[in-house]
Amino acid sequence: MKPKTLSRRRFMKWAASVGVAAAGGMALSNFAETRSKFTAMAQMAGGGQRRWVMVIDLERCNGCQKCTQACVDEHHIPPAWGNPNYNGYQEWIKVVHTSSDPNDAAQFLPMPCFNCQNAPCVKVCPVGATYYNDEGLVVIDNTRCIGCRFCMAACPYDRRYFNWGEPPHTPDEQFINYTPDYPVPHRKGTTEKCNWCSHRVRMGRLPACVEACHKEGMNAIFFGDANEDAITNGQETLVLSETLARRSGYRFREELGTEPSLYYLPPSGK
Repeated sequence: MKPKTLSRRRFMKWAASVGVAAAGGMALSNFAETRSKFTAMAQMAGGGQRRWVMVIDLERCNGCQKCTQACVDEHHIPPAWGNPNYNGYQEWIKVVHTSSDPNDAAQFLPMPCFNCQNAPCVKVCPVGATYYNDEGLVVIDNTRCIGCRFCMAACPYDRRYFNWGEPPHTPDEQFINYTPDYPVPHRKGTTEKCNWCSHRVRMGRLPACVEACHKEGMNAIFFGDANEDAITNGQETLVLSETLARRSGYRFREELGTEPSLYYLPPSGK
């Protein structure tokens, strides 16, 4: 059975509770309480699938990369491209520097997975390892992945990585049960990507990048349900349609027909 969607009023209440929890660091007791409230509201709401969206305010992003580091920490992301001497990490959310002008307010472009609703990566996977889960999020089942990398070639946003060697493992990974929602431990010979923290979404939490951006005081990344026309960054709750219209929100390479679920808000005057 697919999870039920929240009414707009209930989503607003949930977003407010998430904001309070994020501001307080969300201790485990608060986390459990938030999850309980979210589950109860979902059960009370009407039918229909959620349509999760992410909105990034480029005017607020200062390129601090706290979102990237939070993603690395949350998912135990291994070093990229299998080079044992490489000290960097797979950037599931990559902050791209787009301008050589230091005074250009639009010089940073955070790029997580675009969670396309007409995703080329889903279409080309020969074994169904890349698919939409019941939250409408594109995930990868690495128990199915055969390492063909067709999905990497198909992604027009270059938002996938491949584990060429056996990834390093942290001691606590032995206590984690692998699921496509939370793909830890990571596996050699498989592709990986941002999945909008599907495991957190199911528990009523914001994705790690959103939470980190809020804690840093930038509040540039919003998350919400387009069906409820509401988004939150952990502090503010906004009406999605009004925000996109007022700020001339756009989707990157929308002309490709991939129907990305990620929107950008350009800086004022851009």
